[in-house]
Amino acid sequence: MANDSTKFLKDEMQEIRKAGREWVHRILEGPSDTVCRVEGKEVIMLCSNNYLGLSNHPKMKEAAIKAIQTHGVGSGSVRAIAGNMDLHEQWEKRLAKFKEQEAAFITSAGFTANQGVIQQLAPSTEDVILSEELNHGSIIDGVRITKAQRAVYKHCDMNSLENEMKKLAKKNPRRILVITDGVFSMDGDHAPLDQIYKVCEPYSNVIIYVDDAHGDGVLGRNYSGKGLVDHYNLQGKVHIEMGTFSKAFGTMGGSIVGSTELITWCRNKTRSYLLSASHPPATAAASIKALDIIEYEEPDLVKRLWENIKYFKSRILDMGYNHEITAASTTAIIPIIFGDPKKAKEASDLLYRDYGIFALPIVFPMVPSGLDRIRVQANAALTKEQLDTGLRAFEELGKRLKVF
Repeated sequence: MANDSTKFLKDEMQEIRKAGREWVHRILEGPSDTVCRVEGKEVIMLCSNNYLGLSNHPKMKEAAIKAIQTHGVGSGSVRAIAGNMDLHEQWEKRLAKFKEQEAAFITSAGFTANQGVIQQLAPSTEDVILSEELNHGSIIDGVRITKAQRAVYKHCDMNSLENEMKKLAKKNPRRILVITDGVFSMDGDHAPLDQIYKVCEPYSNVIIYVDDAHGDGVLGRNYSGKGLVDHYNLQGKVHIEMGTFSKAFGTMGGSIVGSTELITWCRNKTRSYLLSASHPPATAAASIKALDIIEYEEPDLVKRLWENIKYFKSRILDMGYNHEITAASTTAIIPIIFGDPKKAKEASDLLYRDYGIFALPIVFPMVPSGLDRIRVQANAALTKEQLDTGLRAFEELGKRLKVF
């Protein structure tokens, strides 16, 4: 009898396809930009995390090329052994300055930052992790690794947070790690971090951890792009600010910023950092340049992003995609609800085929069943003409698919 121990692979994929939940990877033939070539077709990009249009910016490419010429294409090691280049040190110092924090350290990705740091912050059964119910999968995986006790509070519900805190305080845990996404990547709303701080501040054993992957380069006072912590002026009060460079900053890599003590501790305790090769020199140099562009060289870049966000979102709501989730978005993520995975996939296919728009579906289990959607993500580099082309496509599509 033939071994059929992996038959489940085929069976499960059949079920996924039948339910309309298969991820089909389209091929990008060139840089991520406002207009891209995808499988031989020129399309307007409306689903990239490249919020500020930096991933193909000429100054970024120039910085990367120069770094290759001076430092080569790879680091050769993990940073703790022989892969700690001057560019990596400059990158971290530049990020800390940008964030108005004492120190920073860079990990291979945002996912590995969460996976590596969370498990070290609350490693014991004497600890408790209190997590927002809509937190990102990388946070969930980081929590699963720990031995800590776990609790969940309702989405952006401060009464729920306060009630859970009171229950946990009675157990007198060694520490309570409160973790939230800064921007919730599927819905585009953001955490009320000022209220979270207010609830947590009276407890001496509470650590606040915010994952601001989608807030970096988007949020911040006076269009600074410094993220949600800056938006609420909470530097030095929120203990741990995690971020990524793979979105608005146009490169790749995760980050942790906070106190000098935190960063020194992370460097010595985080296995996903200690056991991963450091970033290529080109990535470090381009990332430094990204921060310079946002803060000094093109200070209106974030403001242009917000002009595009407001224009596109208001038109989408006016034409009839006025679901409460769409209306509640407060960032560059604009969820357009179709309510059915097959309809969302059909909408994406029609946008690509008939309208030259690249916008992919997000379906269950990535989002709750019945809230399947196209997730549009704004970009500072999109022109009004390109936005209008996208809006016309969505308006015609809504009528074709009887969404409104």
